[in-house]
Amino acid sequence: MAHPQMLKLPEVLAEIGMSRAAFYRMRARGKAPKLIKLPNGQIRCRRSDLDAWWETCELDAA
Repeated sequence: MAHPQMLKLPEVLAEIGMSRAAFYRMRARGKAPKLIKLPNGQIRCRRSDLDAWWETCELDAA
């Protein structure tokens, strides 16, 4: 079984063009892509979750 592609938070921020502070404000409002906290404390985002979030942004804009 293939593992899903996991993006580091800086990669997510670079892709969406947002600062860390702005991202966490958006996350506090429940509007950010789903994140996963690994046992070592690092944050990751599945590529599929980020793509799904992009789709919701497109639907909201339409």
